[in-house]
Amino acid sequence: MRHRYAAIITGATLGLAVSVLLAEFARAVPPAAQASGYHIVKKIVTGGTEGWDYITMDSDARLAYIGREDHVDVVNVDEGKIVGKVIGLEGTSGLFPIPEFGRGYAMNGDAGTVVIVDLKTLAKIGSVKAGKDPDSFTYEPVTKRMFVMNSSSANATAINAKDGTLAGTVALGGQPEAAVSDGKGKVYVNITDKDEIVEVDGQTLKVTQRWPLVQGTGPSGLAIDRKNRRLFSACDNQRMVIMNADNGKVIAALRTGAGTDGAGFDPETGNAFASAGGAGTLTIIHEDSPDRFKVLEEIDTQSGARTMTVDMKTHNVLTVTARHGHGATHDKVLPDTFVILVVGK
Repeated sequence: MRHRYAAIITGATLGLAVSVLLAEFARAVPPAAQASGYHIVKKIVTGGTEGWDYITMDSDARLAYIGREDHVDVVNVDEGKIVGKVIGLEGTSGLFPIPEFGRGYAMNGDAGTVVIVDLKTLAKIGSVKAGKDPDSFTYEPVTKRMFVMNSSSANATAINAKDGTLAGTVALGGQPEAAVSDGKGKVYVNITDKDEIVEVDGQTLKVTQRWPLVQGTGPSGLAIDRKNRRLFSACDNQRMVIMNADNGKVIAALRTGAGTDGAGFDPETGNAFASAGGAGTLTIIHEDSPDRFKVLEEIDTQSGARTMTVDMKTHNVLTVTARHGHGATHDKVLPDTFVILVVGK
């Protein structure tokens, strides 16, 4: 286009030429995504040189829980500081708090167990045998069961959350990633090596449906709009696949950043989120209606910010990351660089 308009234009023809040029440019360049208003509103530096995985949130208590390899950091997000730690864990991915019972369930991946924690004292009060490499997790409120995805044994462990007893095991037929509950007795799980979502009956512990993601490969993060029955699956091929939770129909597959891992949904705003650690971005997708979705914006976060959670009280998104060394120290987290990025309006 630059060469096409390289001729010298003078006099009265200048205005017309400029108008033509602008019109041509407008046709060639797609319109920018609608600004979402989201940006990084606060950074909480917590330190530590350990790696990290999931971040979960007890919005009422204002506490975030972050899996840090051999312990879980407990952070008051309003005060911006660590207020406790769950220690003595072996390869933990994170902790899921259940305030209803005053308990948290922490993954103990290397030991193949789930540790039960008193949320007030952060003391260990029990342990449940899981499968190989318990990783992701969700709570199903109708059966009041914790569902733990065992990454290396193609199944899930169901635990009665009130007393910590084993409820049973669900054979999933593939490697599970993130899971969500619909609040009505069903659990949905991303099966990353099959590129599908399975539906599990929380009471019978049986897989009742298997649905292909069609346009998504390597699904990881998963979120749900419980009211409109929509699933949001964050996939490795830079797509957020949106699926009908009743029939498995794929409604949309919208582009996200490289290294997309985490997913979230805020029912108050109707926004879904996909965090991408490779690109260092957060994609915001708005639900105009149950069958219409659009990307509002892709904002910059920081490299490595791959997992996330939604604070349902403030409607902020929390994602975590750190900086690494160079060369031989690339895999090491640099001191005083681990940070919670709080994204809001």
